[in-house]
Amino acid sequence: MTGRDVETHPIPANGRLPNNPHLPLLVYRGVLDLAGDPAAACEALFARHGWPGAWRNGIFGHDHFHATMHEVLGIVRGRVRVLFGGDGALETEVAAGDVVVIPAGVAHRNLGASRDLLVVGAYPGGGYPDTTTEAGPDTAARIARVPVPDQDPVYGPAGPLLDRWTSTEQA
Repeated sequence: MTGRDVETHPIPANGRLPNNPHLPLLVYRGVLDLAGDPAAACEALFARHGWPGAWRNGIFGHDHFHATMHEVLGIVRGRVRVLFGGDGALETEVAAGDVVVIPAGVAHRNLGASRDLLVVGAYPGGGYPDTTTEAGPDTAARIARVPVPDQDPVYGPAGPLLDRWTSTEQA
């Protein structure tokens, strides 16, 4: 892992997509060790910091979100352009070595990826999220009940996630 620079992106509600008005999306650039087996190393890193039970795959090509869990994505191979928050929100490219922490409720969609893309994803406490495409009448309340994780998935108990999310959390 290299630096502690973390991009912080507030993602407001967007019509049918709730996003998260209280917790920003976080992008960590170039923090993963890509030597050896980077997927296994990423899984171990996330598990060590309380985000176990990782999966390996890509990112869906349609807007979707998780109202009951935060999600971390480690890009261990390739690159992908992702739209966070739905049309008109944040469009960014992430590449091997980058990590994205997506707050509960923030929609995400793959806009195009390299053929070799491999993503490692996980959830705090090893939970299993819901996956949905549109908000229902209780979605905002469900998102608001998702607690801030105990640890940052990359840096652990003293990581930037805790600073960024605790200072912006609704009282």
